[in-house]
Amino acid sequence: MNDPLSALDGLAAATPRRALPPRYKAVLSATAGSIIEGFDFIAYGTAAALVFNRQFFPNLDPTSATLASFGAFATGLFARPLGAVLFGHFGDRLGRKSMLTLSLFLMGFSTIAIGLIPNYAQIGAWSAVLLVALRILQGVALGGEMGGAVLMAVEHAPASRAGLFGSLPQIGPPIGLLLSTLAFSLLTRLPEPAFQSWGWRVPFLASVVLVLLGAFVRRSVGETPAFEKAARVQKSADVPLWQLLARHKKALLLAIGAKLPEVTLYYVLTVFLVSYASTRLGFSRNAVLQAVMLGAAIQIVTLPLIGYLADRVGVRRFYLGGAVVMALCVVPLLRWIDSGSLVALQVAVAIALGLNYPLLFGPQSALFAAQFPVAVRFSGISIGIQFAAAIGGGLAPIVATALVTRFHSLQPIALYVGALAALAALCTRLMKNVPSVQTQTPPPTSLNSQGE
Repeated sequence: MNDPLSALDGLAAATPRRALPPRYKAVLSATAGSIIEGFDFIAYGTAAALVFNRQFFPNLDPTSATLASFGAFATGLFARPLGAVLFGHFGDRLGRKSMLTLSLFLMGFSTIAIGLIPNYAQIGAWSAVLLVALRILQGVALGGEMGGAVLMAVEHAPASRAGLFGSLPQIGPPIGLLLSTLAFSLLTRLPEPAFQSWGWRVPFLASVVLVLLGAFVRRSVGETPAFEKAARVQKSADVPLWQLLARHKKALLLAIGAKLPEVTLYYVLTVFLVSYASTRLGFSRNAVLQAVMLGAAIQIVTLPLIGYLADRVGVRRFYLGGAVVMALCVVPLLRWIDSGSLVALQVAVAIALGLNYPLLFGPQSALFAAQFPVAVRFSGISIGIQFAAAIGGGLAPIVATALVTRFHSLQPIALYVGALAALAALCTRLMKNVPSVQTQTPPPTSLNSQGE
């Protein structure tokens, strides 16, 4: 009699397995990586608002310590362009996949190390030096991850679904924000001495689990079709950065201008507001974190929905409308936050983070990717995003703190963000429309052409 186990093994071997199509594997890996790196990077911002002023800058007065803490936070955003240049160069030369794996491990290492730094009481000023150095490594890693992740999704997308596919990795940061804020919200329930001593370190150390999970998800993903097509033609001897600056400066500057308002609004709400609402408006830190979590949870639904709608309406047209809406809405939303009502704050944050912000962030990947040819696309989209993040996001908590100290109100911040949104609308109007980025691979005779 035949062994029943052997018969079952033979049946399983004869039954074809329905493998996940490559495009869906690519989107899954890009989204998983962006969640992990979003968690790691944003956890620092939350800790900067709640902990780092005491742990690493205790000899300063409260306002100066907060500014120093936000300054250390900003170094990560200022380092992101460096990561964009480095990872963009090798991503355009060697491929998207290898750079995404490297960025994941670099982010994981730096985040775990932050959780192990001795504080000022133990090693003095060296604690702040280590904090800033590791934050810079985080920035370099994220500078490579964000552009590569969205390209992995967009360059695998069907012609009519670039907006939807490009929006899916964009849910990584809100999920990362949700996980980070949830972790700190739970940990702030500890007695204050315990939270200040070891509780704040837990989210950073737990990152090791997420990094290993991300590496597992990404191991079976192939290179993008657009890059493989470009690799089959003769490569230019020019460095991608030089090609970008020499032939695509206009596209790069427009991408930076179009990115500025959403990244500025994001960091005002997720970093500055946690400190402002708890110290000046008198709300508990936990109540403010819950408002941010609500906005992040809404984003998880609205971002892919907006990506889908952008494909139907037209990505550039949708992005232009989103910039106009942000310019009109930011003043009343920040006025609600400043009203002193917790309900008004929660509603305003939910609308700003969950609806207003995704109007730009959702279709952004498809719009920006379409502005650059394949040979410089990793560099172009990464540098555009990260320079805007350094200018807008890196300065947002510092500028906001300075404006509030001077005017004692959020309204100057609202006008600042509104002006950036108007600039983004103008930049978007000057951008190219979004065809299928898979079909933009230049022929061998035109690889070095302007392409704009």
